Amino acid sequence: MSTYQIQAPTRVCALTGAALKPNEKFVSALFEDQGKLVRRDYSLQAWANVSASLQPIAFWISRIPEEGKKAKLVVNEEVLVDCLEHLSNNPDPSKTNFRYIVALLLMRKKRLRFEDLLKKDGQEILVLRDYKTKKIYEIPDPRLDEDQIDKAQDEVFAVLGWS
Repeated sequence: MSTYQIQAPTRVCALTGAALKPNEKFVSALFEDQGKLVRRDYSLQAWANVSASLQPIAFWISRIPEEGKKAKLVVNEEVLVDCLEHLSNNPDPSKTNFRYIVALLLMRKKRLRFEDLLKKDGQEILVLRDYKTKKIYEIPDPRLDEDQIDKAQDEVFAVLGWS
């Protein structure tokens, strides 16, 4: 099991270096950089100026919590679907694990529904349907045990800044 080296929300705009203040909305973007997933946070104004030139895997808007309060966890299905699609042809085992956990989260949210279980070359493949778009996804099962699933889910939440 790999560990993703992603920083938590920095509360600093990646473009301007300006501090993001409590209750301020900001954009978090997930990029692939030299085989690693990298998260960067931007003020809304900075994002408007740079978003056309960037090609993130996914991005989402959040709000800086007030001092002493934790941010409320909101699972954005579209961000998860973007991650699922972006990592679809990546054979890297850490990305396969990440994609599998994202698929499980989307199943838990009832965005993806189980259709079938296939076997290809001795590997089980989950066949899932997106209930909104009707798109079919084939997700290889990396055969993670319960502890590995919990750890991988924590890593996914950390990458997306939801922990």
